[in-house]
Amino acid sequence: MQNIPSSYNHTTGSQTAVLVQSFFMQVYGWMMFGLLTTGVLAFYTAHSHFLLSLIFGSKLVFYGLLLAEVGIVFALGNSIQSLSATAASFLFFVYSALNGLTLASIFLRYTHGSIASVFFITAGTFGAMTIYGYLTKADLSKWGNLLFMSLIGLVIASLVNLFVQSSALMWVLTYVGVLIFVGLTAYDTQRLKEIAHQLNDEGSIGKFAVLGALTLYLDFINLFLYLLRIFGKRR
Repeated sequence: MQNIPSSYNHTTGSQTAVLVQSFFMQVYGWMMFGLLTTGVLAFYTAHSHFLLSLIFGSKLVFYGLLLAEVGIVFALGNSIQSLSATAASFLFFVYSALNGLTLASIFLRYTHGSIASVFFITAGTFGAMTIYGYLTKADLSKWGNLLFMSLIGLVIASLVNLFVQSSALMWVLTYVGVLIFVGLTAYDTQRLKEIAHQLNDEGSIGKFAVLGALTLYLDFINLFLYLLRIFGKRR
């Protein structure tokens, strides 16, 4: 095998660093765009009697929106290879908008001040964990299966509690949910960094950045909702 010149290694390393930086800039850019879309539509919907009546006055419409959100998540996750960057971006925008419609209820349950304060608490926690996930040398993959199984257990227990209506179980699930999504934020960030290092050129970044944005967006939103249960002040 021929020796690779040091200058070639340096150039390749520099190109990889640039691609990784570009990838994460797009990931966080799309994520912020998604959060902004969700927040604006949630606020607008909460102050529109027509939309509130349309969405929350009919279980068919409300659960239809939730199913549409789940469908989009699966479409992005399972079809990202065949989707164009434009199609992936459009689906992410639609998902963010639909989520804004269904999350409008938080403005009816909690004061605007507490929503804002919890948002900043979430942003600080998320920021710390995503920086940790990006910089740590520790392998977080061993936590991935544990966190995923815990998430499945959380979803099942939450569904059961819809029928049991246990206040004690609700609070246990709330604190467990915070821990799970704090861990997932760090784990997903490290996983995205690994994906970024496998990208070959600028053109391949777009749609994978959107998928990465969706992943971190879901971590942020779920962490926010669980923290809102703890720190939010009800109307």
